[in-house]
Amino acid sequence: MRLPEDQEKRLSAEKKLQEFTFDNMVKYFHRTIALFPDKRTGNNTRYSIEDAALGAFSVFFTQSPSFLSFQKSMLKNRGKSNAQSLFGMKNIPCENHIRDLMDEVPPWHVFPVFGYIIDGLADSGYLNVFRSYNNNLLCALDATQYFSSKTIHCQNCSIKEHKDGSKTYAHSAITPVFVAPGNPKVISLPPEFITPQDGHKKQDCENAAAKRWLNQWAPTYKALGITILGDDLYCKQPICELILDHGLYFILVCKPDSHQTLYQWLEELDALGAVETVVEKRWTGKEYHIDTYRFVNQLPLRDGQDALAINWCELTTTTSSGRRKYKNAFSTNFKISKNNVKQIVADGRARWKIENENNNTLKTKGYHLEHNFGHGKNHLSSLLLTFNLLAFLFHTVLEIMDSKYEQIRKDLPTRKTFFDDIRALTRYIYFDSWDQMLSFMAKGLELDIPDTS
Repeated sequence: MRLPEDQEKRLSAEKKLQEFTFDNMVKYFHRTIALFPDKRTGNNTRYSIEDAALGAFSVFFTQSPSFLSFQKSMLKNRGKSNAQSLFGMKNIPCENHIRDLMDEVPPWHVFPVFGYIIDGLADSGYLNVFRSYNNNLLCALDATQYFSSKTIHCQNCSIKEHKDGSKTYAHSAITPVFVAPGNPKVISLPPEFITPQDGHKKQDCENAAAKRWLNQWAPTYKALGITILGDDLYCKQPICELILDHGLYFILVCKPDSHQTLYQWLEELDALGAVETVVEKRWTGKEYHIDTYRFVNQLPLRDGQDALAINWCELTTTTSSGRRKYKNAFSTNFKISKNNVKQIVADGRARWKIENENNNTLKTKGYHLEHNFGHGKNHLSSLLLTFNLLAFLFHTVLEIMDSKYEQIRKDLPTRKTFFDDIRALTRYIYFDSWDQMLSFMAKGLELDIPDTS
């Protein structure tokens, strides 16, 4: 879903007037949440919708579930708080009040902020380090579950019925990211939620959600030059055709068990010597590995006269003794040659970053993706996930754009240490700005970073 046309035009006009800086990212976020729907009527508005949204976002940005309670104490004792100075809150609502107000806000109200950041990264040239084969950006699609319960549920939950009659209620979402081989960072994009759809009797699924995401966002991202990455689930003709219809490229995992016709053709061509091969030997620092690339162009993706013709490649890595270390195959609409097969395989393998650098980071590195921050009756669970993804995107942009943030993160041993320090500092010390807090940390670590505050 998109914002109403008048709100979209207003935000678009403001976007063009802004230089892309972290401070302006925050300002744009403020403008966006000011347009959130507010169910309240009359004078019962001691806390603004902006305060509620900023309060929710601050918990994810600081990775501190107790951030707001600490700031309430600071406000009471000192008359000011970091919730005000760092996030622009005027008042600090209680957690229950925040949940109640945010439950009425569909997550797509936050999507313009993702767009502002992606446009800013593109216009500023920061996205270029993510470009790969054909100068394209690699967009990896994958689903992750972020809530599960036997009892708590809402109208947007997926339901799994067990043989013993019990039910499990869950929330899942497609969480797309831009990735690149050799780049440890990922750029988060707007999610698509796997949730019951109006007018559909069947449960929603990852495949259907991926199609909705492509239909909504492919027209927006096409101009950037996009290659879609995905596991074998996505390597089906309807999704491949949809990707092609939108003018995009794809490199998708292609397994034998789910593509029997394709592999029958491959076996016959291999017997005729029509499968091309490239072999490379490389030193890992410990031992030699042998990479064997095989590829064929124009194979049928499935049985039938209407089968889509795709190009196929495979990498098998073995040790000098013949022990296999890796094997995987991919389908693509790029024409494969001996000159590009290595890069296409490297791009296809980059899809694992959505699991390791994105989903795993969100689950185990402080973002607590699977923690129930609040379920609600309508949109709360999905909105809070979107705030969490946006906080991760903000942190990534800080690492790219802010030299202080980047150097402090590098100097501290782990991400956890960094955010442990943020929690402690914001609990006990008041800072006028985010930059002042980073300068304080850099000085304490004796880092030689110019002070831009």
